[in-house]
Amino acid sequence: MGPEALFVYGSLQFPEVLFALIDRVPQHEPAAAEGWRVVTLPERVYPGLVPGDATATGHLLTGLSPAEWRTLDAFEDPVYELKRIDLVDGRHGWVYACNPEAEVGSDDWSAEDFEAKHLPGYVIRCAAWRRRYEDQQQVG
Repeated sequence: MGPEALFVYGSLQFPEVLFALIDRVPQHEPAAAEGWRVVTLPERVYPGLVPGDATATGHLLTGLSPAEWRTLDAFEDPVYELKRIDLVDGRHGWVYACNPEAEVGSDDWSAEDFEAKHLPGYVIRCAAWRRRYEDQQQVG
Protein backbone atom coordinates (compact mmCIF):
# COMPACT_ATOMS: atom_id res chain seq x y z
CA MET A 1 0.00 0.00 0.00
CA GLY A 2 1.34 3.42 -0.94
CA PRO A 3 1.16 6.72 0.86
CA GLU A 4 -2.32 7.63 2.04
CA ALA A 5 -2.35 11.44 2.14
CA LEU A 6 -0.17 14.13 0.60
CA PHE A 7 0.64 17.40 2.39
CA VAL A 8 1.03 20.13 -0.25
CA TYR A 9 2.53 23.52 0.61
CA GLY A 10 3.59 25.01 -2.73
CA SER A 11 2.32 24.96 -6.29
CA LEU A 12 0.25 21.80 -5.69
CA GLN A 13 -2.02 23.86 -3.41
CA PHE A 14 -3.48 25.51 -6.50
CA PRO A 15 -6.45 23.77 -8.15
CA GLU A 16 -5.26 24.91 -11.58
CA VAL A 17 -1.97 23.05 -11.14
CA LEU A 18 -3.67 19.87 -9.93
CA PHE A 19 -6.08 19.96 -12.89
CA ALA A 20 -3.16 20.38 -15.30
CA LEU A 21 -1.40 17.35 -13.80
CA ILE A 22 -4.15 14.89 -12.81
CA ASP A 23 -7.42 16.31 -14.21
CA ARG A 24 -9.02 16.88 -10.81
CA VAL A 25 -8.67 18.37 -7.37
CA PRO A 26 -8.66 15.53 -4.82
CA GLN A 27 -10.38 15.84 -1.48
CA HIS A 28 -8.41 18.32 0.58
CA GLU A 29 -8.48 20.29 3.77
CA PRO A 30 -6.23 22.86 5.42
CA ALA A 31 -3.25 21.39 7.26
CA ALA A 32 -0.05 22.56 8.90
CA ALA A 33 3.28 21.03 9.86
CA GLU A 34 5.20 22.51 12.78
CA GLY A 35 8.99 22.54 12.58
CA TRP A 36 9.02 23.02 8.80
CA ARG A 37 9.67 26.09 6.67
CA VAL A 38 8.57 26.79 3.08
CA VAL A 39 11.52 28.44 1.32
CA THR A 40 12.45 29.73 -2.08
CA LEU A 41 14.56 27.56 -4.37
CA PRO A 42 17.22 29.19 -6.57
CA GLU A 43 16.05 29.81 -10.14
CA ARG A 44 12.66 28.15 -9.52
CA VAL A 45 9.20 29.65 -8.97
CA TYR A 46 8.06 26.77 -6.76
CA PRO A 47 9.26 26.28 -3.17
CA GLY A 48 10.99 23.72 -1.05
CA LEU A 49 10.22 22.43 2.42
CA VAL A 50 13.02 22.27 4.95
CA PRO A 51 13.21 21.71 8.70
CA GLY A 52 13.01 25.05 10.48
CA ASP A 53 11.62 27.11 13.28
CA ALA A 54 8.28 27.76 11.58
CA THR A 55 4.96 26.15 10.73
CA ALA A 56 4.34 25.26 7.10
CA THR A 57 0.75 25.66 6.00
CA GLY A 58 -0.97 24.01 3.08
CA HIS A 59 -3.51 21.31 2.35
CA LEU A 60 -3.76 17.59 2.95
CA LEU A 61 -4.85 15.79 -0.21
CA THR A 62 -6.58 12.44 0.22
CA GLY A 63 -7.94 9.85 -2.16
CA LEU A 64 -5.12 9.98 -4.70
CA SER A 65 -5.14 6.95 -6.99
CA PRO A 66 -1.95 4.93 -7.60
CA ALA A 67 -1.76 6.44 -11.12
CA GLU A 68 -2.03 9.95 -9.67
CA TRP A 69 0.75 9.21 -7.17
CA ARG A 70 2.94 7.96 -10.04
CA THR A 71 2.26 11.14 -12.02
CA LEU A 72 3.09 13.39 -9.07
CA ASP A 73 6.22 11.37 -8.27
CA ALA A 74 7.41 11.77 -11.86
CA PHE A 75 6.53 15.47 -11.87
CA GLU A 76 8.43 16.40 -8.73
CA ASP A 77 11.91 17.85 -9.05
CA PRO A 78 14.86 15.61 -8.03
CA VAL A 79 15.54 18.17 -5.27
CA TYR A 80 12.70 16.51 -3.32
CA GLU A 81 12.31 13.28 -1.43
CA LEU A 82 8.99 11.83 -0.30
CA LYS A 83 8.84 11.56 3.46
CA ARG A 84 6.21 11.09 6.15
CA ILE A 85 5.67 13.98 8.55
CA ASP A 86 3.52 14.77 11.55
CA LEU A 87 0.87 17.44 11.19
CA VAL A 88 -0.19 19.92 13.85
CA ASP A 89 -3.57 18.24 14.37
CA GLY A 90 -2.04 14.83 15.11
CA ARG A 91 -2.49 13.34 11.65
CA HIS A 92 0.35 12.28 9.38
CA GLY A 93 0.96 13.07 5.75
CA TRP A 94 3.52 12.44 3.09
CA VAL A 95 5.32 15.44 1.68
CA TYR A 96 7.82 16.25 -1.03
CA ALA A 97 10.52 17.83 1.16
CA CYS A 98 13.95 18.99 0.06
CA ASN A 99 16.63 16.35 0.29
CA PRO A 100 19.55 17.24 2.58
CA GLU A 101 21.85 18.04 -0.36
CA ALA A 102 19.41 20.49 -1.98
CA GLU A 103 20.42 24.08 -2.48
CA VAL A 104 17.71 26.26 -0.96
CA GLY A 105 17.14 29.99 -0.67
CA SER A 106 17.13 31.96 2.56
CA ASP A 107 13.78 33.67 1.93
CA ASP A 108 10.32 32.37 2.75
CA TRP A 109 8.25 31.47 -0.34
CA SER A 110 5.04 33.39 -0.88
CA ALA A 111 1.98 31.62 -2.32
CA GLU A 112 0.40 35.03 -2.96
CA ASP A 113 3.43 36.20 -4.96
CA PHE A 114 3.49 32.92 -6.91
CA GLU A 115 -0.21 33.25 -7.73
CA ALA A 116 0.10 36.88 -8.82
CA LYS A 117 3.29 36.55 -10.88
CA HIS A 118 3.74 32.96 -12.00
CA LEU A 119 0.61 30.78 -11.79
CA PRO A 120 -0.76 31.13 -15.36
CA GLY A 121 2.60 30.39 -17.00
CA TYR A 122 3.31 27.60 -14.54
CA VAL A 123 -0.01 25.90 -15.34
CA ILE A 124 0.86 26.00 -19.04
CA ARG A 125 4.26 24.41 -18.30
CA CYS A 126 2.57 21.73 -16.14
CA ALA A 127 0.14 20.86 -18.93
CA ALA A 128 3.02 20.59 -21.42
CA TRP A 129 4.97 18.40 -18.99
CA ARG A 130 1.96 16.12 -18.61
CA ARG A 131 1.57 15.68 -22.38
CA ARG A 132 5.26 14.67 -22.63
CA TYR A 133 4.92 12.34 -19.64
CA GLU A 134 1.84 10.61 -21.04
CA ASP A 135 3.50 10.27 -24.46
CA GLN A 136 6.51 8.61 -22.80
CA GLN A 137 4.22 6.24 -20.87
CA GLN A 138 2.57 5.11 -24.11
CA VAL A 139 5.92 4.49 -25.78
CA GLY A 140 7.53 2.78 -22.77
